[in-house]
Amino acid sequence: MTPETSTIAARVVDGVKTYGEGGAVVRALDGVTANFSRERFTAIMGPSGSGKSTLLHCVAGLDSLTSGQVWIGDVELGSLHDRELTLLRRDRVGFVFQAYNLVPTLTAKENILLPISIAGQEADLAWFDQVVSAVDIGDRLGHRPAELSGGQQQRVAAARALVSRPEIIFADEPSGNLDSKSGAELLDFMRMAVDEFGQTIVIVTHDVAAANRADRVVFLDDGRIVSEMLDPTTESVLDRLKELGSD
Repeated sequence: MTPETSTIAARVVDGVKTYGEGGAVVRALDGVTANFSRERFTAIMGPSGSGKSTLLHCVAGLDSLTSGQVWIGDVELGSLHDRELTLLRRDRVGFVFQAYNLVPTLTAKENILLPISIAGQEADLAWFDQVVSAVDIGDRLGHRPAELSGGQQQRVAAARALVSRPEIIFADEPSGNLDSKSGAELLDFMRMAVDEFGQTIVIVTHDVAAANRADRVVFLDDGRIVSEMLDPTTESVLDRLKELGSD
């Protein structure tokens, strides 16, 4: 691993993503270059339609760029076959989405351990216990998703993302379906995962409270990175979003 990739968990270079053809082409990403450092919490923000989720999905390997390159660590995703990309996402990346994506027939514990089970690996039970304690879901492990509140389901999803110790976690509006209390608890957990577990998190959000917990905010507009902010505050983020005309 080179010095650069030892400090950068993921990066995109000259990323372009277009949809449609001819006069109907939509340029969702327009030459985006960005690094996402290890053991840092990065928030991606911007107006609706600015390309936030497209950028996240392309960097996470869930979608492919039209042109440009994406790396997870020292692996360039465009060089991988479908099977190799699937394995990389399974073994090195964690995901938390607005839709919890839990398996309804499995218990909370089984959902948390699902990625490890699919990989045919043995769970690190001490780490599992630590993650479960951190998300405060220990008394609900035997319950199925339908028996859990939205906040509890999202905490299960967050635990599932962490339990395999991925190199990087991508989260797309993870607090979007939660009430303010549950959303705050999830965001606090993500902050703690970075500070105490050395996790790397990249989150797309419109929630200023989420950005306020980040180490860095990347602002997109019309498919381009228009500015970045270190050590964001509620006021500084709000001011920047107003300039962008974000809702």
